[in-house]
Amino acid sequence: MTTTRMEYFKAAPDAMKPLVALENSTRELSIPTRLRTLMKMRASQINSCAYCLDMHAPDAREAGITQQQLDVLAAWRESPAFDARERAALGWCDALTRIEATGAPDADYQALAAAFSERECTELTLIITTINAWNRFAVGFRSAHPIRDEADEH
Repeated sequence: MTTTRMEYFKAAPDAMKPLVALENSTRELSIPTRLRTLMKMRASQINSCAYCLDMHAPDAREAGITQQQLDVLAAWRESPAFDARERAALGWCDALTRIEATGAPDADYQALAAAFSERECTELTLIITTINAWNRFAVGFRSAHPIRDEADEH
């Protein structure tokens, strides 16, 4: 079990304000909540951010992401559970989240550009960038998600 290293919101609340404002601004973008939430889940999965996965899983279900899609998200490339736009966005999410290894390949960008307008490509990139920033805070400072009673889940 991991111990929280620090409570960064308490340590530097003014430093967190720009990130909170950025997060809030992503809600005003043209990208639907369902797709925004799918990007949050996938990036958090890649980054092993249990805190963010726990936080966004209920949002994902509320946004219409099925339990099956959540179950197979780690293997989205092998699953028929995602449509063409979701697959293009997931590929871009993987490429940007693992940018040190991928270099954001042309194939992933081309799939994105074929499925989304330039505005949407830019907005998706901002959404992916923002969740990656949150992941770095939560993983870096070992933010612990709450443990819920199974009865609370139903």
